[in-house]
Amino acid sequence: MHKIILASQSPRRKQLLQQAEIEFEVLVADVDETNPRGMPGTEVPVYLAKMKADAVQHLAADAIVIAADTVVLLDDKVLGKPRDAEDARDMLRQLSGRMHTVVTGVCIQSDSKQISFSTETKVYFRSLTREQIAYYVESYKPFDKAGAYAIQEWIGMIGIEKINGDYYNVMGLPIGEVVAFLKHDFLDEEEETPIDAL
Repeated sequence: MHKIILASQSPRRKQLLQQAEIEFEVLVADVDETNPRGMPGTEVPVYLAKMKADAVQHLAADAIVIAADTVVLLDDKVLGKPRDAEDARDMLRQLSGRMHTVVTGVCIQSDSKQISFSTETKVYFRSLTREQIAYYVESYKPFDKAGAYAIQEWIGMIGIEKINGDYYNVMGLPIGEVVAFLKHDFLDEEEETPIDAL
């Protein structure tokens, strides 16, 4: 049986893998997550996901490693994780009444194979009031989230008009594609997992 490692401390990614009934462990290695200067925003997530996967693969050579990185793009500008409450409020003011793109880059690799891809979802926010923004930032403290929001939280329920694409991608992991690649490219046919029910 192959060991599967998630190279992320994100509670959303852990939740999605658990809900897909994939057995895994979490192992994270320190990498520099600075966006490379001059790299298009759409390419940053895959670049960082590969770095994360490589760093963990060195620590667990016999495992299948899943790594991911998510960015929010507004007018081709990358909105990362907010520095503080004021930065979070400013990001949400920028997103208010606008469409933005969420890009998640994923790298799945073993000691003999690497597959990387990215998934894009367009998210349309309703106009948010100052009070709604202030309440969300104060109550939910979205400082570990790209773009300063989580779609599955209160702000997503009251603020998002519609999305075009994969909902789970906005949460941080396009779980359907991850499962498909695991099943097709990494898991032996004789291995029995809940994935076989698909």
